[in-house]
Formats: sequence, C-alpha cells, structure tokens
Amino acid sequence: MSEQRRVQLSEAFYTQSEEIVLEKMTTSVDGLSEEEARKRLTEYGKNALEEGKKKSIFVKFLEQFKDFMIIVLLAAAVISALFSHEIVDSVIILLVVVLNAVFGVVQEAKAEEAIEALKEMSSPNANVRRDGHALSVKSDELVPGDIVLLDAGDVVPADLRLLEAASLKIEEAALTGESVPVEKKAGTLEQSAQEIGIGDRLNMAYSNSNVTYGRGVGVVVGTGMNTEVGKIAGMLAGEKEQETPLKQNLNQLGKVLTVAILIIAVIMFAVGLANGRDWVDMLLTSISLAVAAIPEGLPAIVTIILALGTQKMAKKNAIVRKLPAVETLGSTDIICSDKTGTLTLNQMTVEVLYANNYLAPASQAVSSDNMALKIMTFANDTKISQDGTLIGDPTETALVQFGLDHSFNVTEKVMAEPRVAEIPFDSDRKLMTTVHQLENGKYLIAVKGAPDELLKRCSQIEINGQTAVISENDRKEILLNNTKMAKQALRVLGMAYNYADTVPSEMTSESVEKDLIFAGLVGMIDPERKEAAAAVKVAKEAGIRPIMITGDHRETAEAIAARLGIIKEGDDAAVITGAELNNLSDEVFASTVGKYSVYARVSPEHKVRIVKAWQNEGKVVAMTGDGVNDAPALKAADIGIGMGITGTEVSKGASDMVLADDNFSTIIVAVEEGRKVFSNIQKTIQYLLSANLAEVLTLFIATMLNWDTLLPVHLLWINLVTDTFPAIALGVEPAESDVMKQVPRGKNSNFFSGGVLSSVIYQGVLQGGLILFVYHLAITNPAHTAINMPNLSAQALYDLQHGDALTMAFATLGLIQLLHAFNVKSIHESIFTVGLFKNKTFNWALLISALLLTATIVVPGFNDLFRVTTLDPYQWMIVVLASVSIIPIVEIVKLVQRRTGKA
Repeated sequence: MSEQRRVQLSEAFYTQSEEIVLEKMTTSVDGLSEEEARKRLTEYGKNALEEGKKKSIFVKFLEQFKDFMIIVLLAAAVISALFSHEIVDSVIILLVVVLNAVFGVVQEAKAEEAIEALKEMSSPNANVRRDGHALSVKSDELVPGDIVLLDAGDVVPADLRLLEAASLKIEEAALTGESVPVEKKAGTLEQSAQEIGIGDRLNMAYSNSNVTYGRGVGVVVGTGMNTEVGKIAGMLAGEKEQETPLKQNLNQLGKVLTVAILIIAVIMFAVGLANGRDWVDMLLTSISLAVAAIPEGLPAIVTIILALGTQKMAKKNAIVRKLPAVETLGSTDIICSDKTGTLTLNQMTVEVLYANNYLAPASQAVSSDNMALKIMTFANDTKISQDGTLIGDPTETALVQFGLDHSFNVTEKVMAEPRVAEIPFDSDRKLMTTVHQLENGKYLIAVKGAPDELLKRCSQIEINGQTAVISENDRKEILLNNTKMAKQALRVLGMAYNYADTVPSEMTSESVEKDLIFAGLVGMIDPERKEAAAAVKVAKEAGIRPIMITGDHRETAEAIAARLGIIKEGDDAAVITGAELNNLSDEVFASTVGKYSVYARVSPEHKVRIVKAWQNEGKVVAMTGDGVNDAPALKAADIGIGMGITGTEVSKGASDMVLADDNFSTIIVAVEEGRKVFSNIQKTIQYLLSANLAEVLTLFIATMLNWDTLLPVHLLWINLVTDTFPAIALGVEPAESDVMKQVPRGKNSNFFSGGVLSSVIYQGVLQGGLILFVYHLAITNPAHTAINMPNLSAQALYDLQHGDALTMAFATLGLIQLLHAFNVKSIHESIFTVGLFKNKTFNWALLISALLLTATIVVPGFNDLFRVTTLDPYQWMIVVLASVSIIPIVEIVKLVQRRTGKA
C-alpha cells in the first residue's frame, strides 16, 4: 500500500461527516463497482493480517545455546577432547547440553502463534453493496470504500464509519475490554480526535467486534493491518520478548562462575609451570578445575525442576507455555489485571430489584406475579435455545436469567401471552415496548428502558398489587434509588406497563408509551468473581500490588475495584482514565505511577505504557487478560497470563501462562508455586555450588601442595550422576510455611540472595577441608592390610597408599555431599524443624545416589574404570565419620545465625 494511502486511512473519520468520509473514500452509498473493487484490491492488498516471521525448529534449537554457562561448558568439552584421552568426559557434557536444549525447544514450540491466531479471527464472509446491489463476498476481498451491511449476529469484517444505525449494538469486549455492548449511531462526533477513545467512537464499527442487536450500514475505512486489530498485530509483532528474571540470574551466575574459574585456572597454570610441571598436564588440570567449578547438570536440573513445577501447576489449572514463567511468577511485584472476564464474570447479572417501594438483593425471593419481573422478561428479545442457552444482548439475557432463577418460566409465560406488536429500542427515547395478548382478550403493554425517560411517561405506580396515582414523593424515592444504584456502578433499567382493549392502531411512542404504571427498577452489573476478593487480599499480604486495567467507565471500574479491595471505597485519586493518561508525559507518569491502582477507558497502547512504566521502576510485572486488546501488554510484561475459557487465541498465544479456569485466584496459587520453585532452585544451587566449591578448593590446594587427590572422572561422576538425584529432589521440596508472607524479591535479587552466597562459601570450604583432611590422614597413616604384604617395592607401596587415599577422598566427596543435602533443606532453619524425611522423593534420591557411589568402589570392574581401590572397614569408618560431621557443624552455624539475628 502506498504511504499516501496509509496516511489517508489513518484519519479520524469519526469526527468527519458522512459526506466528507464518502468523498475521501471516493465512493457512494451505492458502493463501488466490481471493476473498482478489483482495482483497489490490487492496490491495497487483501483484508488480512500480515504473518509474523516464524523461526524454524532448528533456529529455536540453536538459540538454546546462547546461555553463557552453556558456551563455557562446550568450550571445556572441546578442549578436553583435544588434549585428553578421556573422551567420555566430553561426551557426557555434550549430552547434558543437548538434552537441555531439547527441553527448551519442546516447551516453546508454540510461542509465536499470536499473529496466526489474529489472522484466523477474520469473518469468512461479508455482506456488501456494489453497483447498488447487495451481495456476499469473502471478507478478505473487502477494500476501502466498500459499503458493508451489518445485521445482528454478524462479525464486523473491517473498520467501518457508520452511515446508518437502527438500534445497532456492537459488543467490543475483545477490543476495548468493556462487557456491555455499545449503542452505535450515525452522525459526527463533535469532540477533538485526541479526546475520543475507541470505546466512545459511537459512529465507528471495528473489525472482529460482534453485532448483538439491530442493523447498520457502514463504509470501509480500514482493512488488514490498517484496522485497529491490525495495529495491535503490528504492536505485537514488534514487541520484544522480556528476558525473565530466571534467565538473567542464570546468565549472571554463569558469568560469575566463569570469571572465578578463569582466575583460579590461570593461577594454577602459572604455579604449575613455575614448579616445572608439563604445560599439557597443567592444561588438563585446569580443565579438571573447570569441570569441578561448573555445575554441568545445573541447566538440565533447573529445567527439570521447572518442568515438575509446570506439571503441579497444570493440576491447579495454570498451564505454563514457557518454563521460566514458573519462576518469574514467584518474583512478581505487580499484577496488572484486565477487569472483564478476569476479575469479573464477563456476564451481566441482576444484583438488586426495586419494587413495591423496597430495594431487595437479587438473592431475595420474588413472587412470580411481580409485574417488574414480568415486564423485564416480556419486553425482551432474548432467545432460549433447546439446551437452555440464552442468546441475545447481555443485558437482556441477564433479565431473563433473573426470571428463570426466580422460577418464572419465561418460555411458558410468553407462549400463553404471545407478543403481537412492538416498538424496538432506539437510543433517542431509550425505551423498548412490546404488546402481548392476554387470555382475557385484553393486551398488555410492557415497557422497559432508562428510568428518567420512563418516569416521564408514568402516571401511576403499583405497590403490592395495588395501583395509585404516582406522587412527587414517589418520583423522588424512585430517582433516589436509581442514583443509589448508579453510584454502585450498576446499570439501571425501569419497568412499566399498561393495558389496552385492542392492539394500538399506531405503534408509535406518543400513542403507546403513555399513562404507564410504574412497576420497578432493576440494577445490573458484570459482577466480580466470588474468589477474586480473597485472591486480592492474599496478593496484598504477599507484597504484590494488584492493578486493574479496563475499558469500562470510570465509575464502574472504581466500584468493582473497591468491592474487590484493590482500592478503598471512595478513593477516587487512585483511579485514572485513558484520556487523563494521554495528558501525562512519560516523565510525569513515571513519577506518579505509584498513585494509581485503577485504569479506566484505556486502549491497548495505554496498557503497554502502564506495564513499561512499572518495569522502569524496577518491578516485575505480570499482566492478565483475555482480549485481543490485551495481547501487546501480555507480551510486553515480564509474564503474560491469558484466560483459557474466555480468552481469545491471540491473548493465549501472547501469554507465558494460561489459566484453564479463568480464575484470578489461580494466579495466586501459581505465584506461591513460583516462589517455591525459586526457593528450591536456590537450594539446588546452594547444594551444587557448595559441593563444586569443595571440589575446586580440594583440587587447587592439592595442586599447590603437589598432591594428586581427584581425577576428572571422579568429578564428572559426582557432578552429573551422584549429585543429580538429590538436586532434583530438592526441587520438589514442600513450600516453607511463610512463603506467601514474604515480600517479592524483585528484579534486583538473585540466586545468591537471602544468605545463599555466605552459605555456599562456608559450606564449600568446610567440605573441602574435610576431604583434604581425609586424604592427608590416609596418606600419612596408611591402614590398608596390603601394606604388610612382603615383596612390594617402594613405588608399588606408594601407589597402593595413594590409591587408598584417592579412593577415600572420592568416597568422602560423594558421601559428604549426599549428607549435606539434608542441611540445604532450609538455609537458616534446623533440619529437625523442617523435617528430615518428609520428602519421599528426596529420601529415594539419596538412597539411589549412595548406591551408585558405593558401586563404583565395591563392584568388581567399576573400581578399575574409576581407578579406585577396595577399602576396609576402618577406612570406611573414617570416610563415614568425616562425612557425617558436616551435619552437626552446619547445625551449629545455623543456630548461631538465628541467635545473632543474621538468619
């Protein structure tokens, strides 16, 4: 499309008259000619959304190797393969890396489906007027200037400027977030273009919205990517994926480890060369150090922990599309929630009924002969399907549902007193009237509509079955209750009636809607979910701030937010509209964003701006939503949460997590799981890094002392096999009791926060010291019975002593790490408080790991492969005592920390 055309089609047509719009679109009310339509189709292209660029599975697989720690591991594997004969080391490292990449690809296979889902939302056909004749064409063949005919049940096929609107109502919830259908009208809007949000453009109909009532005619002013939905698609395609806190923390961890490894390796290499050691030998020793320092299995173990978390969350109706989203939830500071369908039911519901001078809640019993109940269901176009589903305008279906809930058999009553005439609703008089034939031969005139307009036409009032002349006090009382309900953000309708001997000869407002008998008022709202208020309370206790973002009016948003506990009742300063937000510069908004908890009448651009404003404050932001309009913000947020039932495929495709039950409280359950997952990953990292630090110190100090303590095969077996099961088991530890009483850790925290770093250091030093002590004791006090064997040379005797010492160091390294896993169940709490054997998975993991460790020493054939010897009971006793000592020592340190307040 030419740039000139693009500019033209982006004009604010809602502020221009029909004549000017038709002139600018070079068309008429009779529509385009077929020839002109074909010409424009070539010029503008199809009325379809552009597909986003898709990544192949191979590219997604390669992207998994961008992680800094993975790159270091690959480098270590290559160097080890080039200079060492221990090819098995390299193979194991590569296997772990590849498996980790496969996990990532499988989880993110559907991450780029949002644009495709937008495309498939298009209406397959559209009714247009061309050459003065009505015909049906494929919606993707519509062009700017086409005249489109709309009827109830249609999906609007393109952006239209309305030329005619007869009782036309269009439901735009997926685009604006407002649950009530908008009454449309032709004509020119007088306000400036900047002041009119999408929800207030009453003379426009937007692509992919639904016609719920009436009919209309409009001229196409935007197709494809130039529609409002197309603009959202463009925003979605251009929005960069946010790097999750988990990814940031893992990258940071990888960099810290790499720097430490390089420094230590360089020092070791230099010292070795200075002592006359062969450079290749020292290079391989440095590689061994790298293998010891880098937790090779960490990426895979973290992936497994996250995968287990996703399975647990799926059972609680939270479907995770991207693994890191599990952990990200745990760091959430802000939850920006769409109102309609997320905090509310997205279902208009009667809340109160005012009849017989009494305001009663909807739950209170209503007599089946109550005239207000009868009128609201008679003056109503709702259709009831065979399976009982109500079809029609949400407001009208709410009234019928209210009747059904109070044992008023609508179908049976209407069949007994059928409709014989009507005056349809229109936005000028704001009333709807139906005429019904009664069994006594008379006719009932049923009228419902705006209370102020209805009262003008009432001369009587019914109270407890008796009619009387309506007094000024009656009118004041009615209007007082109307105002009371309106302040609670209820949508209020009035009901009135009259009787006639014959069907009115002229079905006009003047002749029919007069001398009416007032029957009552009904107040409706899209109510909050019952569990949402409790979820908001829990979120606040967890230090998470809920933010409501909606396309609804300010009064409605404020009332719902107060009922949910998001804001205090009457806290008007915490509410801001999209129009008011437009008047704030980014700088001013950044300084005041903390003031607002409710955003009303907002557009998709506003939602993204709100999310980013909080992100710029250093907050981790979650965004929930179910509509097309939510997709860009869902993608921009640190974690996007879509709705599984009411959500569009667009919002699901842009989300990191989908709620299968559309239940806001499920988010809080997921947050708790996310916090538990992060805590368990911390425990796993503490366990692995303290163990690896012990290995590094053992190798480093032994090299400095010219000792030969551990071989690369020992380190790999411990890191990739023996440590793996306990590390995974720590990932399924139950959540600690106060996990939802803690404040969110936020973006600035990392895996070393909360005392983890200091624990890693002192516990690593402690383990390393115990291993070196056992090795030194074994060398200086040999205990193997073979020492007394005659005819052994000095070298053979040393080899035997060294073999025993090496084996004892290896056994101590493995066993001390297994026992240390008990210490890691809690960073500061005693293991006797947390519970030694509550986690059955943990118990089995330690048992299996202990068997694998023992097998390398006692099973014939394995000891040759691992270059170890068979130990006698005395040597095993030393190994066990040294290893067990890690538990009481750490318990004493924890006790001191708790007593001194450092825990």
